[in-house]
Amino acid sequence: MERAVDPETLTGEVKAAARRAGFDLVGIAPASGWPQAARLEDWVAAGYAGEMAYMTRDPAARADPRRRFPWARSVVCVGLNYRLAPGDEGRDAPPAGRRPFSRYAWGDDYHDLVAARLRALVAEVERLAGPLGGRWYVDTGPVLERPAAAAAGLGWLGKNTMLLREGAGSWLFLGEVLLPLDLVPDRAAPGRCGTCTRCLEACPTRAFVAPYLLDARRCISYLTIELRGPIPRDLRPLVGEMVFGCDICQEVCPWNRKAPAQADPIAIQALRPRPGLATGRLDDLLSLLDLTPAGFAARFRGSPVKRARRRGLLRNVCVALGNRGDPAAVPALARALFDPEPLVRGHAAWALGRLGGEAARLALATARAAEVDAWVREEVELAAAAIPAPDPR
Repeated sequence: MERAVDPETLTGEVKAAARRAGFDLVGIAPASGWPQAARLEDWVAAGYAGEMAYMTRDPAARADPRRRFPWARSVVCVGLNYRLAPGDEGRDAPPAGRRPFSRYAWGDDYHDLVAARLRALVAEVERLAGPLGGRWYVDTGPVLERPAAAAAGLGWLGKNTMLLREGAGSWLFLGEVLLPLDLVPDRAAPGRCGTCTRCLEACPTRAFVAPYLLDARRCISYLTIELRGPIPRDLRPLVGEMVFGCDICQEVCPWNRKAPAQADPIAIQALRPRPGLATGRLDDLLSLLDLTPAGFAARFRGSPVKRARRRGLLRNVCVALGNRGDPAAVPALARALFDPEPLVRGHAAWALGRLGGEAARLALATARAAEVDAWVREEVELAAAAIPAPDPR
């Protein structure tokens, strides 16, 4: 039986339950009418979603959850800080800008971490108000989490489209619980980016069409995670040494300078870097090229990195090695020319063309004679043509 409680009291109890569940931030938004959500249809129509088909399916329903869940009245939005203190990052963590994996992907899958806390929150809300049949999501459901969080007062949407909060920055995992309860909504926070454009200027691929407008097709996170095929040739040099995701626009944000570190031991344990993911060392990158399908599945079990799949991750490693410019990578890339996946072979060829040298030229010549895939053969020929012929003197 649903317990009769006035909305203000129930709202306070729900927020307290969210904090007990382990969330750092909590706010309440109405179930529709989020100002920033109205932009989604135009963004999709402009083609900025790229191959993210899930973003293009019924954008009106994604922008307004009540189209799909007419019973929803309120959304409980929560945030969990995932920034680690330097001591928790590990001694091998390189400085910002040289981290091949995005900070959120260093440890265990954040979906599992946040989902466990959302389940605890929902269970407690149902103890307060009775069975509700609500829905909760962690970055996977038909809910625009950042506009919802902004409407709930958790922060504002910055010029880099990330959710920013004074005193917390943008290192936040977000989650939502849709409820058939009339809770008291929070006031949306005013934007505080001012005239700052550091995030826009720092993006290597110029993915920001304008402030607050991202062309995902040029975003390094999209290119290294969501894109399933070849990374466009003109963008490969701009990806730099990123292998999975990108934090550049967050690292340069002034609001992140004094962002607090996570203090919860359980969260820290889940977020702490797995071996080799936060180091940026050449040996750690080269070891990824030797992963078999079984090795990839074992190494990245319970990790967000598995989303890229083996062929996508190794594609990215090849590009990173080509951009790194270290000839010590040539032998591993030469072996990758014979990987079972054409996607890996083609990007290994490109990387060898970038590195150059006689060993790279010979490896490409050997691969060219054996290659049967038309696209890979083209990549091999372009890479070989980029390497100057040896000086006959």
